[in-house]
Amino acid sequence: MDSQAHAARATWNLLHDLWMMTPKCRRSLRAADEAIRQARRDIDWLAVLPAQAAQVVLKTYHRAWKNCWEGRADAPNFKARFRTMMSVDIPQGRDLHVKRVHRRWGMVNIPKVGRIRFRWSRDLPVRKNANADNRITGARLVKDALGWHIAFRIQTLQSAPEPHTGSEVGIDTGVNVPLALSDGNHQDHGRPPRLPNGTADREKWLNPDEKAKLLRLEQQAAHRKSFHKRGEKTARRLQNTYDQIKRLRATATRRATDWQHQTTTELARAYGVIVVEDLDIPNMVKSARGTIDNPGKNVAQKSGLNRSISQEAWGRTVTMLTYKTARHGGTLHKVPAPNTSLRCSACGFITPGSRQDQSTFVCKNQDCGWSGNADHNAARNILHLYRMGHALIPAAGRAVVRRPRGVKPATAR
Repeated sequence: MDSQAHAARATWNLLHDLWMMTPKCRRSLRAADEAIRQARRDIDWLAVLPAQAAQVVLKTYHRAWKNCWEGRADAPNFKARFRTMMSVDIPQGRDLHVKRVHRRWGMVNIPKVGRIRFRWSRDLPVRKNANADNRITGARLVKDALGWHIAFRIQTLQSAPEPHTGSEVGIDTGVNVPLALSDGNHQDHGRPPRLPNGTADREKWLNPDEKAKLLRLEQQAAHRKSFHKRGEKTARRLQNTYDQIKRLRATATRRATDWQHQTTTELARAYGVIVVEDLDIPNMVKSARGTIDNPGKNVAQKSGLNRSISQEAWGRTVTMLTYKTARHGGTLHKVPAPNTSLRCSACGFITPGSRQDQSTFVCKNQDCGWSGNADHNAARNILHLYRMGHALIPAAGRAVVRRPRGVKPATAR
């Protein structure tokens, strides 16, 4: 399986090399397909990859260019050996022959590998209950620090969900409170987002024993790396230490993703309308280092905040909420993000100095004086913007504000 993954990565790099060297007027999928066939005939280690999997690499590469041309992604590039996730696609479900052995394990056929045992984590349409509307159409093998994993693609026929009759809620994604809800039912994973000295805790999803082990491994890796000379091959002991560090960090990432899945599922089941901010996350996590002529300020503090934002994975949370609300009959809306954390949710005015810190909001308006959690205040503002008709509608690649006739912009309550 490792050999197939390396062959798939090499096929991608060869395709990219061929595509960039060929003049634009002569580029075609047919020529690239013929080049792949000829390379698999001439190079033995490329032939380890099944022909169908090689065709998927070509389709994925062409899709990457289409995403670039349509403005959804950057141009594809070469895949490095140590920074690319190893993966292999199995596009045809009939080659898998999935069979359940007992409650916890199943067997699957991998082309050019053989029968492999895998952990049975959810129901699959095996031969007994498979039909044209409920069947396995393919699979994808992915390797991370914890080993190989298989994800099955399933085609199933489901009835349209009934409209959700739940209430409306605004959600503010934050650092101190991961998900602050407008009704006060905040979702917290119970782990401090930042250390007492203000820096981000990278391993907050690990227990104390695992954190101590990770610290010991990092110190061990630093000591062994001091004997490593530039240009030499990494020693086996140092590589084993790196592998143990990767496994611990992969465990933390898996726990964070599991919490996100469980929390977003509960929210999609409980609420019929979920409103979030339209955040430009890549712009929020830009470095504050600046340039030599114009250096930045508070660079270390901004770096810690950027790490905390990246660890909370706000974009992935919104993606999960989008398809889970649709699955349960609800809807998800986005509203403009400016001033949601600065405006008072009680009086509606923006008064300088009201935002005390990351967790406290005290309205400085003499006629108001409302105080509370800053994230809760922002969540209430988000819901109010939706009710005032300021939801964003994607049109022609941009977001426009939908405001009912006769309704003025939200300034005061």
